[in-house]
Amino acid sequence: MELRRAADIDLAALTRREFHPSPAAWEDEVLYFLLVDRFDDGLERPVITPLDRGNAVATEEDAQRWRDAGERWCGGNLNGIRRRLGYLARLGVTAVWISPILKQVANQDTYHGYGTQNFLDVDPHFGTADELKDLVAAAHEHGIRVVLDVVLNHAGDVFGYEPDNRPVWMGSAYDVRGFRDAGGKPTLPFASVPEAWPDGAVWPAELQRPGTFSAKGRIVNWDRYPEYLEGDFAGLKDIVLGTGPTDQYRPSPALRVLTRAYQYWIAFADLDGFRVDTVKHMDPGAARYFASAIHEFAQSIGKERFYLIAEITGDRAFAYRTLEEIGMDAALGIADVQDRLERVAKGQADPKEYFDLFRNSLQVGRESHTWFRDKVVTGYDDHDQVRKGPWKARFASNNPQLTTVALALNATTLGIPCVYYGSEQLFDGEGGDDRYLREAMFGGEFGPFRSRGAHAFDETHPVYLALARLLDLRKRTPALRRGRQYLRSVSTDGVRFDNPQARGLLPWSRIFADHEVLVAVNTDPAAERTAWVTVDDDLHDPGDALTCRYHSDQRLEGTFTRVERRNGKSVQITVPPAGVVMYE
Repeated sequence: MELRRAADIDLAALTRREFHPSPAAWEDEVLYFLLVDRFDDGLERPVITPLDRGNAVATEEDAQRWRDAGERWCGGNLNGIRRRLGYLARLGVTAVWISPILKQVANQDTYHGYGTQNFLDVDPHFGTADELKDLVAAAHEHGIRVVLDVVLNHAGDVFGYEPDNRPVWMGSAYDVRGFRDAGGKPTLPFASVPEAWPDGAVWPAELQRPGTFSAKGRIVNWDRYPEYLEGDFAGLKDIVLGTGPTDQYRPSPALRVLTRAYQYWIAFADLDGFRVDTVKHMDPGAARYFASAIHEFAQSIGKERFYLIAEITGDRAFAYRTLEEIGMDAALGIADVQDRLERVAKGQADPKEYFDLFRNSLQVGRESHTWFRDKVVTGYDDHDQVRKGPWKARFASNNPQLTTVALALNATTLGIPCVYYGSEQLFDGEGGDDRYLREAMFGGEFGPFRSRGAHAFDETHPVYLALARLLDLRKRTPALRRGRQYLRSVSTDGVRFDNPQARGLLPWSRIFADHEVLVAVNTDPAAERTAWVTVDDDLHDPGDALTCRYHSDQRLEGTFTRVERRNGKSVQITVPPAGVVMYE
């Protein structure tokens, strides 16, 4: 049905059916983040081989063609995701987070989906609304939930300023030339324009009201208040969400319309959660209003734990305070989590830098595991790497052999793990632009490894297989999902124990219901490491056997090591170069 106004949404009719239930606990889930345009286009191609690597950059002319392709729509779509659900399920993914899919401004290359022109329709590049519904239903059949990336803070580049097209924020509103027409020109009145349907102005029609947009120009100082709340994201136009303190917030008509639009998508497509973009750039009161309205609506249709994941850039203390204030469920994008996970996995940082993030802390004022296990989405690769500045680089761009170490840290430490598409295939993109983190997994003109014409859905890839084994063990072991977490001390001689060093054997335990799982990785890619590792003194007796449940060398799974009375209690283990082991 063609929807032009939010007022025409019939939620009562849409909710007269059964909906897919929420999970018992989101910390049991494994997220997989993909950009729809870059994941799969549904076309048949051969799997990539070593001979294909670099085939798109043999000459400078070819290389420029490959680079240019990365700035445009590449062709991935919803049906492409649907046909790869088996690939994701066999990997161990239980929830897929997909980039925004709503209709973008015509004639603009916002392939990433963050430049919405119509909040009540799916962009034709991605497919149709019915194809979204079919994708979600098929995902549920595979045991995979669907989390949709949504945007409240801004719309696409739907109007032009007068006279400068992209003025900078100076604190006051600029004159507006007009809404953009179907050809992208700002020729339409900056008011209600029903004749602009479907490709001109902004939709639903209620968003064409005066006052929807701040019209104050683009952000230059990203941490200056109120610039970061009122300014545009480059050409993406800031939406006024309301006014007032958090407890007495008055939502704007635009926020009410957007909230109803996203309630529509929950009911229409049977979605399981939202990842909410740029929460830092929203008034806390606006985020709280949205969270309350979405949670209540979802609960009214049987989705008791519809999950709201807030993109909150900054440190964990800021993330904690923000979550407490706005009522969303988990934080994503916390700079110190991503950065420290990567550096520890590469042997470049003291392991305490990462593990101390999960300790009971005056910063957050919460007993550690009960807050962090389901309140923080953890990962390392992502689609923009704001934390790294102008030079972007996937983890595997250097020390790729340590990728399994990073994935093990991600999968078996506290938090909800999130795998960024292609990490399981050792994607190694790097460069001075976001595009290099957004390779087309299906190949096409902007394939991974600077290739063209070959896909990378290789289920025989050793990293894919290693991650699948890790996630299977996580699924079968409650301690790896819900347990308390302890960084363990180590000793090479069994006498002097100390915290693990940056390069070498790094062990930790997860304990749940008096059951301990010992995990250890080796951040040295060149040499195996052997050490005594402390285990829980109360849960083990001297002579007890701990059995190896996971080993980088599968032939050693099922072997055991015995507990001895050293530093309380400890066991001696050996971890191969860039290896992972688990004992219980």
